[in-house]
Amino acid sequence: MHCIDWLMAQENTPLPTGIALSDETSGALPCVLVFNASDPSGAGGLSADVLASASVGAHALPVVTGAYVRDTAEIFGHVAFDEDAVAEQARSVLEDVSVHIIKVGFCGNPENLSVIAEICTDYAELPVIAYMPNLSWWEDEQIDAYLDAFRELILPQTTVLVGNHNSLWRWLLPDWSSEKSPSPRDIARAAAEVGVPYVLVTGINHPDQHIENALATAHTVIVSERFERFDAVFAGAGDTLSIALAAVLAAGTDLELATREALNYLDQCLNSGFRPGMGQILPDRLFWAEPDDDEVGEDSDGLPATAEDFSLPRHETKH
Repeated sequence: MHCIDWLMAQENTPLPTGIALSDETSGALPCVLVFNASDPSGAGGLSADVLASASVGAHALPVVTGAYVRDTAEIFGHVAFDEDAVAEQARSVLEDVSVHIIKVGFCGNPENLSVIAEICTDYAELPVIAYMPNLSWWEDEQIDAYLDAFRELILPQTTVLVGNHNSLWRWLLPDWSSEKSPSPRDIARAAAEVGVPYVLVTGINHPDQHIENALATAHTVIVSERFERFDAVFAGAGDTLSIALAAVLAAGTDLELATREALNYLDQCLNSGFRPGMGQILPDRLFWAEPDDDEVGEDSDGLPATAEDFSLPRHETKH
């Protein structure tokens, strides 16, 4: 059910019960249409979307909205695709594949947001998971134009908005004057004013060295999970969480359970994080596929096992 059907007309907003898969797609992987930028570092963007969705059992349909210019330490810039190219990518695959949910990541400019909003309108039965990343690397003028367009065009069609506490606070509550930081419900109230029924607020700091993540509506906090703070700086956590949530929802899981599963998945990805370069640590989205030290195969000579030892053709193995 799309968020247009979930507008808060009563005290307690009903939880979506998941997405029913049609008989035609029974047994097939649920498909997630993803609008995001290419990330050459593999930290976030479409790299995160494809890996994480596959890891939790869904098939990503990646629509490239542009490309980051970045390494694992910082973002230097972004090159946006033409909006017609974005629209043609998405509509081509939508006419062919049965899509179960849409995720909107970083889209580069207001023009791309406009064509994505048109597509979401045309496929209004599909839930939309929208992720707002940290844009502090960008020019102020570009940030303002992008946030204004996202608020006007994407948020009214968004089912669940995902974002870091500080990022959502600055965006949705710019005039917040209280000495106490806004709660997830405060942020959810601001989002509800533009039609968003659910907000997943991440990275809420607590003095006991824990981080809280909360799924909230304007009326209540539905899920609140605390995780021990990692003594590390990660890149790509937000994209990983938002696509995991979208993928689990696409499989038919209700929102409360899907949120808990996505948060637990992210925690394990971060716990197994790795540093491929000289910058930040990246989530290991395939942490479950890594063998334990005592599970690494050895042959009779005590040497590491090879493909031939398992009678597998070297270039024809399948996952």
